[in-house]
Amino acid sequence: MFGIPGKSPISMTQAAEAQIAKLMARDGHKGLRIGVKKGGCAGMEYTMDYVDEVEAHDEVVEQGDARVMIAPMAQMFLFGTEIDYQVSLLESGFKFNNPNVTEACGCGESIKFDDALEAPADLTAPPKLS
Repeated sequence: MFGIPGKSPISMTQAAEAQIAKLMARDGHKGLRIGVKKGGCAGMEYTMDYVDEVEAHDEVVEQGDARVMIAPMAQMFLFGTEIDYQVSLLESGFKFNNPNVTEACGCGESIKFDDALEAPADLTAPPKLS
């Protein structure tokens, strides 16, 4: 939808690819849907949900055995993002290296985009077709 022909809208590090593939295989999911929603102290938060059915307008990114779906309304916010998976002594989780983020809160859980990008409340849901 917002992509460049021949270029994936997002990328995954090898660690993220391995973790996503592991999560998919564990419960037989078709992949993970990523998006953004309003919330948090900086204004927006990333979302990740298991996917059992690919929606018609999802952008599907496959890398190795990992599959990620990007909700249509979130594609413009996530274009160019690298997804990583990091493990440390105290925590482990997915990290989003997103060039579209203009600000982030201190905890790193909440982000802000350029004010020119106006967002609806829920960017993870597929669009309503009439």
